[in-house]
Amino acid sequence: MENKIKEYAEKKQELCQKNDAISNDLYERYGVNRGLRDINGKGVLTGLTTISKMVAFKDVDGVQTPCDGELWYRGYNVKDLVTMCGEHGFGFERTAYLLIFGEMPTPEEAEEFKRILGECRCLPTNFTRDVIMKAPSKDIMNSMTRSILTLASYDSTTLSGELSDSLYQCILLIAQFPMLAAYAYHAYNHYENNESMYIHRPDPTLSTAENLLLMLRPDKSYTELEAKVLDVALMLHMEHGGGNNSTFTTRVVTSSGSDTYSTIAAAMSSLKGPKHGGANIKVMEMMQNIRENVKDTKDYYEVSNYLSKILAGEAFDRKGLIYGMGHAVYSLSDPRERIFRAYVEKLAAAKNREDDLLLYKYIEDAAPKLIAQKRKIMKGVSPNVDFYSGFVYDMLGIPNELFTAIFAIARIVGWSAHRIEELSTASRIIRPAYMSVMKKREPEENI
Repeated sequence: MENKIKEYAEKKQELCQKNDAISNDLYERYGVNRGLRDINGKGVLTGLTTISKMVAFKDVDGVQTPCDGELWYRGYNVKDLVTMCGEHGFGFERTAYLLIFGEMPTPEEAEEFKRILGECRCLPTNFTRDVIMKAPSKDIMNSMTRSILTLASYDSTTLSGELSDSLYQCILLIAQFPMLAAYAYHAYNHYENNESMYIHRPDPTLSTAENLLLMLRPDKSYTELEAKVLDVALMLHMEHGGGNNSTFTTRVVTSSGSDTYSTIAAAMSSLKGPKHGGANIKVMEMMQNIRENVKDTKDYYEVSNYLSKILAGEAFDRKGLIYGMGHAVYSLSDPRERIFRAYVEKLAAAKNREDDLLLYKYIEDAAPKLIAQKRKIMKGVSPNVDFYSGFVYDMLGIPNELFTAIFAIARIVGWSAHRIEELSTASRIIRPAYMSVMKKREPEENI
């Protein structure tokens, strides 16, 4: 039966492509901004927020001029938030408090919030066995999404319209996400790869980054530097404005009156798309391809020449893209990449991966020049945070299957903040317009 249906679908796909394709001329004629972005890539204004701000241009004598990127959380520059943690402190929990509640916590409030998250790091009785382990999948994002929707069945307040209940559910999910990801991976690795399975319970006294490493590793061990670098990665991925695809999805679904679990599941479905959350995986695949095809990766010009082939669509996946380069918003630089780079260098030195780091630095220098020569980029191009994040996860021994899931473990904080803001300030369902360009038809005889 399955094969017959697949054959039918394959036979009919050309019909769909013929009838559903809309000419680019029509989009231009009616002034439709495809992807809710104008011709220069700037997003169409669809809402207001106090949660975060991205800066890519500054006004210079009345002219919008590209500048080094900035990212702000609730009025604080994210660079300062990372610096405030010091060399040995962890900032995920305190930054999560800031994003959700809108104010920097006092030391007492930060400790209380960390304790609350620690107490929430548990799952319903037999949930791991009955839900996570029953249908293991290589697609960890799908496994997590199924778990999120199932958790709704264990919550008596799921359909409550009270803001406090949504806040409770968001805090619960922030605490549970690392468990859902780690356990889903271990179940897949055991049943599909025939590896040993271990389910470590999180330690309520540890940070989110420490717990994630503890749950992933057989011996539960990790270094302070490893946990620190992962903590910074989580901080930098926590929030990025209301316009990114998954956060906008969060606001759209929230505006319909749907519950927290369904809303976050929808955001997860958005994030798993390769155009959104899978960028670091493509970078890793590209890097491996470069190593396989460049004889001497310590030769800058040989690396540069191969990048030219990738850009021309003659190498790697032949799509003409150098992954990890450019961003929909930032122009001269991605502030997250600038911050993260110093921690990447420390970890690479500790892991004896300096040769790999050198290759990344060659690409970071050469790629923007090559792209600028080949294409007209209105706002400039620079490496983004995902250029390095996959490299970091690889150095931490985190499998590729978990790369996007780690993104979700961080971004659940931003989604939660935007859900709470939408519930607190908006009263109308988000409903943009689509213009119909359908042609009318007369009824045909003898159908």
